[in-house]
Amino acid sequence: MATTYKILGQQAAAATTNAVLYTSPASPATQTVISTILISNSNASGRTFRIYIMSAADVVTYGNTSPQSQHYIAYDVSVAANDTTALTLGITLGAGDVIGTYASAATSLAFSVYGAQVT
Repeated sequence: MATTYKILGQQAAAATTNAVLYTSPASPATQTVISTILISNSNASGRTFRIYIMSAADVVTYGNTSPQSQHYIAYDVSVAANDTTALTLGITLGAGDVIGTYASAATSLAFSVYGAQVT
């Protein structure tokens, strides 16, 4: 099995809607270990964010931008003005699982996810 350490995804929040940050590849079948998620606030005002993780099966059931309450690992967490929050996690995703985000204001928050893909 090969392990590749990398930046798995980066995005600036474009709107106050749910957005997929990363999808674990389904082909070849991949397990992904999420080590860290950084949330940076470049605004002079505090903002909040949400992060959800959905299994591939739940993506089929609900859609990848329609998380249910059980999918959230962070909900309306505050990030101070001009600050960064780091979440060190160690969560394993299976093939087709997704990480999604939501920001309380468009263009203020940026999300970066780091980890390893195992194929």
